[in-house]
Amino acid sequence: MKVQSYLIGSIREARMKKPLDGIRVIDMSHVIAGPFASLYLAQLGAEVIKIEPPVNGDVMRTSGINASNGVSNGFTALNAGKRSLAIDIHFPEGSEAIKKLAKSSDVFIENFKPGVVSKYGLDFDSIKKINENIIYCSISGYGQTGAWSERGAYDHVMQAMTGMMLMSGSAENAEPIKVGFPLIDGAAGIVAALAILAAIAGRANNNNAQYIDSSMLEASLTLMYPSASAYLTDGIEPQRLGNRGYTGSPTADTYKCHDGWLAVGANTPKQFRKFSEILDLSYLCSDENIIDLEAFNSPGSAFVIAKNYLYIKHKFQEALALKSAYEMEVVLNQNAVPAARVRTLGEFLEELAKGKSNWYPTIFNSGFTDVRTTGLGFKNTQDKEDENENKFAPTLGQDNDEILKELGYSISYINNLRKNGIVS
Repeated sequence: MKVQSYLIGSIREARMKKPLDGIRVIDMSHVIAGPFASLYLAQLGAEVIKIEPPVNGDVMRTSGINASNGVSNGFTALNAGKRSLAIDIHFPEGSEAIKKLAKSSDVFIENFKPGVVSKYGLDFDSIKKINENIIYCSISGYGQTGAWSERGAYDHVMQAMTGMMLMSGSAENAEPIKVGFPLIDGAAGIVAALAILAAIAGRANNNNAQYIDSSMLEASLTLMYPSASAYLTDGIEPQRLGNRGYTGSPTADTYKCHDGWLAVGANTPKQFRKFSEILDLSYLCSDENIIDLEAFNSPGSAFVIAKNYLYIKHKFQEALALKSAYEMEVVLNQNAVPAARVRTLGEFLEELAKGKSNWYPTIFNSGFTDVRTTGLGFKNTQDKEDENENKFAPTLGQDNDEILKELGYSISYINNLRKNGIVS
């Protein structure tokens, strides 16, 4: 046994260490935002122990494809590389085990409604008495304090609350339009992970317990940073731009071609000139009734200012109507004018798989099938070295006995917990 342990230790030492090796995380979160935050930590090398109810676990286990095996593809994508402790915190024995685990942990994550974990002595004030160096992160819809803090939150509800729905779509359409995927959930997870990483880094200068109050509300404001800052500073309400670019340049727009749609980012005077030249519309560059020529010809001008946007829109739309979106994407990019044919997500990912970028999928495994994911949004030189590290998602309670033994519990005590339904 000693030889085996030595060999395992040698293998671990031989591989390149990950940034968070040696960091232990208690993850009492579920669904998307919290698990996404702890996914970053797990994939960066932390030991993440996912705490789940012993009967059904995280609801994502039974949501989506391959849900019948308790490790659905969606669950795998969010929880690969974690350990699972299925224990009921409603019982004193369950909450006591979490407290005992907290003594040897660096990070504690929870995403219950404010006040819930305090009923079981698992709130920040209680945990910091056990571990004076703990980094504790609460993820919620509206934050831990304030009149809205008790409200439940879902992504589309938050999009409505924060004004995001009325920033999407065109001015001509009064109907609110949500972003077509859980944008705020994902952003909340990323922001929480960033805050936790900053707290871990900051421990070199501060060994005291740290509390992080992270919310979907604040994550949504971060996503809308320029627009929210403009309103807070100057009282400027953002306008609905439809499929126009944020800069306001008249040819930062989306056009209908004969075989689909084309988004063009001809923002600068140089890009506008080239776009106009390609479509035989160069006369627009010298007509003072159509564009602001003084700004257009100024050496420091960043964007084109339209005097007659509708006319410009009409002329470019007319010229592109008989063009191919496929061909124009190539031609414009060859001439330093950013452009892209409007694709489905599937079309985009299929093209990426053909080597259009240096991106490649990160593959996790549910124990039954490979789950291809987008990864963490960045790469470093270590990624290829650790291709087989932290890639498997745990079954419910997979690590119960191992973790509880690590905490000093006897086999008989663990079996008694199981008999009473406290662990699975």
